[in-house]
Amino acid sequence: MKFLCKTSNLLQALNLVSRAISNQQALPILGNVLIKVEGKRCQISATDLELSIITSFEANIENEGSITVPAKAIVNFAQYNSDEEVLLETSEGTQLKCTSAHAKTVIAGEAASEYPTISPIKKETTFSLEAQPLLEALHMVTFASAKTTLRPVLAGVYVHTEKGNLILVATDSYRLSEYTIHTDTIGGDVSCIIPAKVLEELKSILSSFKGDKKEKNGDSALKTSSPKIEIALSTQQIEINIGSTQLLSRLIDGKFPDYKQIIPDNKTTKASIKTRNLSTIAKRMHYFAKETNNNLTFTVRKSDNTMHIATPHTQAGRDEATLDIELTGEDNKIALSSSYLLDFLAHVDDDVVQMHLTDSMHPAVFHVPSNENLLHLIMPLRIQE
Repeated sequence: MKFLCKTSNLLQALNLVSRAISNQQALPILGNVLIKVEGKRCQISATDLELSIITSFEANIENEGSITVPAKAIVNFAQYNSDEEVLLETSEGTQLKCTSAHAKTVIAGEAASEYPTISPIKKETTFSLEAQPLLEALHMVTFASAKTTLRPVLAGVYVHTEKGNLILVATDSYRLSEYTIHTDTIGGDVSCIIPAKVLEELKSILSSFKGDKKEKNGDSALKTSSPKIEIALSTQQIEINIGSTQLLSRLIDGKFPDYKQIIPDNKTTKASIKTRNLSTIAKRMHYFAKETNNNLTFTVRKSDNTMHIATPHTQAGRDEATLDIELTGEDNKIALSSSYLLDFLAHVDDDVVQMHLTDSMHPAVFHVPSNENLLHLIMPLRIQE
């Protein structure tokens, strides 16, 4: 194997596929990347056996071939090499020589045949999505998934079709986010649970499309204009294609909870609150609230259009504040987690957020006026006086 490529293309591709490498590898070789050159392109891939990422870029290839090398070693070389081009070639079978104008590095690798095979999926359902609405959906949904795998289905995002729209839902059983993508590109029914980790990586990749301003001639692993996202599903796997980058992952097996039944139908109170004001107060009160299960009590009063927020009495002290709001409906009261509230507000870009309440026993439902596609729900806590 012998080829010449731009150092920037090599580094960008390595950074992309390295997202699939786990810090806790079951096998030492899973800390490697697989480099394969064929035709006019260099393909780099990595896998942790659950998630695989493959990307490619144009290269000047003298001899085709493949090798697997430790990701940290070759990323280190590419990251700290200021030369514009680099020549990579194998020697003695499993050595990778990286040569540029001012550097010469040799990395000990292994035969490509030792690397786990990344097999394409059997495509049963295919559809495409625009990058921007998908990125927005991922931003507003994935954070609500469970961070542990005690209940595997809650560590994923439930993706399904309803009335021709694609709906993404995540919950850890204490809060829930639902986002609707309006699209006409999905012909059949879709219903699957995608690991949240996979969608977090997809979100990072889509964000890098958004921030890449220097692309020229489509040479790199990413392109400046966000392409359509091509998605293929089988019964057990998903394949996501973004330009020359491909993600493959197993789906989560199981049944997602019937979340519709916990969304209150009868909301008696709607409070419109300035996001920044609510966030500032919640951050301040979280210091005291975290001593009592992050408990914050919200009391809304129609008589003077205010929201009174208070922490319980703790050994550290107590805090309370009053916010001016726009209120329709009845007086109401509820206790919510300051941690979950702050988590949600950190993902909101709008100046105003709406809190819909039924009573102290039902979840608070949040909407953003500028985005009708979003619904966020936080389960109530016991009110502590």
